[in-house]
This record gives sequence, structure tokens and C-alpha cells, in this order.
Amino acid sequence: MYDRMQELTTAQMTQIHHASMSLLKTTGIVINEEEALSIFKQHGYKVEGKTVFPTEEQIRKALSTVPSKFTIKARNPLKNVTIGEDDFAFLPGYGAPFIMTTEGVQREATMEDYDSFCKLIQTSKYLDMNGWMMVEPFDMPPETVHMDMMLSNMLLCDKPFMGSPVSRQGALDGIEMAGILWGGKDKILDQPVSISLINSLSPLQFAEEMTSSLIELARHGQACIVASLIMAGASGPVTLAGVLALQNAEILTGIALTQLVREGVPVVYGSTSSAMDMKTGALSIGAPELSKNVNYTAQMARFYNIPSRSGGGLTDSLYPDAQAGAESALSLYTAARNGVNVILHSCGILGSYIAMSFEKFIIDEEVCGMVRQMLKPIDITDESIDIEMINTVGPGGQYLTNPKTFKLCRTEFFLPDLMARTNYDSWASSGRKKTHELADDKVSQRLAKYEKPDIDPSIELELTEYVNNRKNS
Repeated sequence: MYDRMQELTTAQMTQIHHASMSLLKTTGIVINEEEALSIFKQHGYKVEGKTVFPTEEQIRKALSTVPSKFTIKARNPLKNVTIGEDDFAFLPGYGAPFIMTTEGVQREATMEDYDSFCKLIQTSKYLDMNGWMMVEPFDMPPETVHMDMMLSNMLLCDKPFMGSPVSRQGALDGIEMAGILWGGKDKILDQPVSISLINSLSPLQFAEEMTSSLIELARHGQACIVASLIMAGASGPVTLAGVLALQNAEILTGIALTQLVREGVPVVYGSTSSAMDMKTGALSIGAPELSKNVNYTAQMARFYNIPSRSGGGLTDSLYPDAQAGAESALSLYTAARNGVNVILHSCGILGSYIAMSFEKFIIDEEVCGMVRQMLKPIDITDESIDIEMINTVGPGGQYLTNPKTFKLCRTEFFLPDLMARTNYDSWASSGRKKTHELADDKVSQRLAKYEKPDIDPSIELELTEYVNNRKNS
């Protein structure tokens, strides 16, 4: 296949690998979690204080048990999601503390906003999974809000969902709730029902909360994404080659830990590293360097035969404007085309992760549909070419009233729900609405039509009681 984006040679990827192994051997990586240090020691890893020094042999042994493909189970079996190799999934934005309103005003996010995103995800034609912390609700107690978000994920949407990696207890709460939903924790040990995002602390560290969450999630058979977000020129080297070597060392160490905890547990190789804006010192996720890193990250994951994760509709813009559209489409298409398997932040993100926008969610969602259509292969067969039909129509004929056109007119092409394909008079007579205004209308319509998916009332009651009891305790 011909692609103008750089395809790394095996020699180049091997050089990145060797650089990462050299970093781990010489400098090591700091693990700020006692149980993790004990696990590394038990498996013969060199540990000095809080620093672990994995060898290439130890890393390769751990990587050998990582599955190249796995399925995340949904409570609606028709919505199970397969991750890895040629299969990929679109997921919503993650971790935004604010909502950007239609008027361009930034406000704190609420639990009602979180529930609304769950409902939009449930009714989405293009998002494959529910997320986690699409927004951080400021109106809920921070020590227990993870359970409220998990409850919404489970009750308001029947697609697979992301898990809670906020702390060891947060991970355990999510596992207990998943056990209730699936009739016992033993039912989810060998069949992941969630995937959780575990971030390294660049450069060359893992925080206690992330590491303890990783241990519990892996112990209970749940999939993890081990990811690095390096700001090139700040928390990592200024060159992307240096970033690749550094993030690779961090990611591989986290992946190794998952396999030491539970051999064969699903894990994903992830990164959204990008450039620091040298004028402001801020992280830029709309930069072309992010899309370049997405391309290289996907290739390095395939080098190790591990599923990959990166960002989707990412932008530095603070409003769903032309900048947001251009940056988001470039990063989303790059991730999908270059083989990323878990495309997080596909819908809604603004301002370098600072805010979610309901309008941008709808716009990005349609771009996801367009990208899927672009990547869908065409059939090259005698029937699809249909020489007989072309000969019958002949020179100067028309195909509009041909029976085959009638048969395929609703299925052959992508039909947008949002993007305008009308003339000026029709647009003017309809109020000259801009795309973000049409998207605002769609949000209201979707939420008004939302229907909560069926769930066994006794399971819903048990889940609700678990959350209430844990809050009271």
C-alpha cells in the first residue's frame, strides 16, 4: 500500500526498541507503588529503592503473552466490541472538567452532563463503546463520584464501557459493580467487560494510583490501556524520535506489569504524546506532531503485535469552529487510517482536553461515520461492475432511473445526518443555520428521543444499593 505518511522500517523500529531497552537498563523507571515493586522483585527484576530495571529478555517474555486481539463484552451481546489487528473502535472524549456552551462560555461540568453523554453514546450510530469520565462532575463528592459515573455507564447505556482507574479502591468498586452486572466476579475473569486507561508519569515514572489500579484490573481479568502522554520539549525530548524511545520504555514496562500480575490479560499500547507550544508552554493536541506520533505509535504497537490506542477528534480550539473541525478531522482520520485499534477522544473534546462540547460531539460523531465509510473496502466483482448495465445505458444515457440505482440508493453512499448538502435558497429559507447550530438542535432531539435500555430490575437495584452503601460507609 502506498501512503505518504512515513512508514518506519524494521531497522528503525528495532533502533527505537534498543534505545528503550538501554534506557530501562541504565536509568530504569520509578514505580511509586509498593505491591508493584514486590511483584517485579518476585519475578526476578532488578529493583533498587523505587526504581525498576527491566531487561530486554524480561520485557520480551512479558510481551509474548499479550493477546493480539480480544473482545470486550457488552451487557447487550449484539454490541460486543473486538479490539486488535484489523478491528477498531471509536470512543468518546475523556477527562474534561468543563463544558463549553453554545454561547462559547466555559462552565463546570455536572452529573447531569455526564448522564447526557451516556445517552448520546447509547443512541450513537458510530461510537462503539461508552467512555469514562467524559466530564468530571463538580457537583458530586470527588471521593465517590467514580461510582456514580460507573452506575450511569451501566444503566444508561448497554454498550461496553471504560473502567475506573482513579485509585485502587476505584478500580475495585468498578470490578464489584461489574460482578453484580454479570452475575459474579468469576464470570468476568476470562472475559473483559471493561477497558481502563492507565497513564505513565513522564518522564520514566508511574504514579501510585495508576499502578495500583492497573494491578487490580489485571488481577480481575480486565483490559487496560497503558499509555504515555509526553510533551515534546517539556516532559520529554524535543525530537519525536526521542519521544518514541522514551514513551516506548514507559509503555512496555506497564505492559510487562500486567502480564506479571495475570498472564494473558488483554492490554493495549497507547500514546497521545505531542508537542509543547514553544510560545506558550502549553500542550498542543491540534499540532501536526500529534498526528505524526499517532502514526508512529500504531506502527510500534504492530512491531510488538499488540493492539494500539491513540486520540481521535483532538483540537486546541475552544469552540467547535473551523480550527476544531480541521484539527479534529486530521487526527481522527490519521488514527483510523494508520491502524489504531482504540480511538479515544473521538467525539466532543475542545481546548486540549479542558472541555467537552455537546455540539462538537455531534459534529465529530458524523466525521466518525464518514471515516468509516472512507475505510470501507469496495467489492470488485462482475456484479458490482455490471458491464451489462453500463452497455444497456450506453453513450449519453442516464442511471438515475435504473433499477439498480433504486435498489442501492439508500445503502451505497454515506448519508449525513448533519452535514449540509443543499443549495443556497434552501439554506437561506431554513434560517441560514451554521453547522454548530444544527448540531445543537440534534443534541436536543437525540436526548428527547432517548430510551433507557432494558435491564433486570433486581440487578439495577443491587447496583444502586452497592453505590449507596459504599457512599454511606
